[in-house]
Amino acid sequence: MSKLFNLRSFWYSLSSNQRFFIRRLYYLPKDTLDSIMGKRHKYVPPRGYIYTGSPASAENYLKQGQHQLQMLQKYANLQPKHSVLDIGSGIGRTAIALTDYINNSGSYEGFDVVERGVQWCNARIHKEHPNFNFKYVPLFNDLYNTATLKATEFIFPYVDNSIDVAFSFSVFTHMQIEEIQHYFNQIYRVLKPGGVCFSTFFLYDEGSEAFISTKKDFSFPVKRDGFRLMNENVKSGNIAIDKKKLSKMLITENFELVTIIDGFWKDDVRDTAKAEYQDMMVFQKV
Repeated sequence: MSKLFNLRSFWYSLSSNQRFFIRRLYYLPKDTLDSIMGKRHKYVPPRGYIYTGSPASAENYLKQGQHQLQMLQKYANLQPKHSVLDIGSGIGRTAIALTDYINNSGSYEGFDVVERGVQWCNARIHKEHPNFNFKYVPLFNDLYNTATLKATEFIFPYVDNSIDVAFSFSVFTHMQIEEIQHYFNQIYRVLKPGGVCFSTFFLYDEGSEAFISTKKDFSFPVKRDGFRLMNENVKSGNIAIDKKKLSKMLITENFELVTIIDGFWKDDVRDTAKAEYQDMMVFQKV
């Protein structure tokens, strides 16, 4: 077992508050230096506050958001007038990019299970862009918080048939199967007819399952019915799903699968033609 895998196992063994504290402390010197050198951006949180994706400088954080916007434009046909729903809005990585794209005819709604991220976005982004709204949802997630409300009981706080494009980046990679199924149900409800959802996953098939179950430094060794886990004790740590199972889950909610774009996370040798680390999936309400 590699040192990196041992480190990840140790990280998952900590409580969410412990992980937040260690991250903040670890990046404090860099965050302090960024402030001194004027390398901060009014919308971008300090590295130590970033709990989803890789902590990055303000410059790289903005670039990551622009990349996500490009993916939404290319694969979900996102338009400036659209009403969008950001499932797992984090600390505004995608929202920041959308502030220069969504116009006054459109709207942005985002929700997240980490309150500090929602507070940051409302205090900075919503303050200057009133059509951008962020909601805190106190859902239990053994990776991020200890709230009591279950994701399988959560009703999205948006009316039926109100959203043009829903999206999530690295959210369904940290949820349990029954939670994902429920979210599919809620996404279908709030999407307008013809509306689409763009989401990222860790996906595999018969040809790649053996490799991803033993892949060096980033493997899913725990086998379940149609999916695999990275850590048996932290079920929301990371999950990889069989493509056939995920397709059946979409059919259950009457979604039409539009496309799957494989990422490079499971490449033995990096395919530089692939733009995204995780696998991308687009599905539509018909």
